[in-house]
Amino acid sequence: MKEPWRQLPEAFLERLKLIVPPEKLNEVLLAYTIQKPTTLRVNTLKTTVDVVKKIFDDAHIQYEQSDISPISFIVRSEKRALLDLPAYTDGLFYIQSLSSQLPALQLDPQKDEKILDIAAAPGSKTTQIAAIMENTGEIVANDNSRIRGYKLEANLKNQGVTNTRIIISAGQSIWETFPEYFDKALVDAPCSMEGTFTTTNPKTYEHWSPKEIKELVQRQRWLLRSAISATKTGGTIVYSTCTLEPSENEQVIDWILKKEKGKVELTETPTRILPSDLMEGFFVAKLKKVASTIPSVLR
Repeated sequence: MKEPWRQLPEAFLERLKLIVPPEKLNEVLLAYTIQKPTTLRVNTLKTTVDVVKKIFDDAHIQYEQSDISPISFIVRSEKRALLDLPAYTDGLFYIQSLSSQLPALQLDPQKDEKILDIAAAPGSKTTQIAAIMENTGEIVANDNSRIRGYKLEANLKNQGVTNTRIIISAGQSIWETFPEYFDKALVDAPCSMEGTFTTTNPKTYEHWSPKEIKELVQRQRWLLRSAISATKTGGTIVYSTCTLEPSENEQVIDWILKKEKGKVELTETPTRILPSDLMEGFFVAKLKKVASTIPSVLR
């Protein structure tokens, strides 16, 4: 019988063999074929962990807390049971993969800071950052699509976010509007999404191609460079993707470190998460800006 992961693009499977350690390959391939449990985080702008636990208990929803953060849950019950809860409609919790929660946690936003989310829609990480900041400070949530911007606006409203303004613009040039303005910036870059492929939903990988990856890399590089130029000297920039492809991950970081040599540095070894029965594939790198990247005539 044909292994179910053979449904994935053959060129992708060949590349995967070069990316994943041999001893992990079978585990990763299997992860692409199984249904992961629903995961979420409590929206602390509207409620508490204890309140949500009681709601789940009363609804006989099976759950456990995740070690990602104290407000993250893994739900073993059917997703439909969650969606039917008034608490979901009211924005008391937000359904989000555990891997997707890591970039905002690494960004470590503080109260009253100015934060840029340069590719923000649909707002999963924007709302997470706002909750961590307790609606203080200022978040600028940018996206280049007005349609996605409407979804972002709806999610911000549903989650009770009040410290965020939405901008619809090309992220590559946002630094011109906000030169060295932000304390921190998140670049959750558009990517080939290899970490989220699943054989149970062919739409997750139907557009994958090596050509698309090359086009994405250019966008990723310039989004990251723009975010760095929009961040103050001494500030933090987190770059993340939900793909495994090195040219979109490690090689983008290598490129910016060379491009802005002596002005930007890695603060720790990047995090690479391989797909598993619980986690989607993800990449997170944390950078520190140590010198100005804006030409002196523009400062």
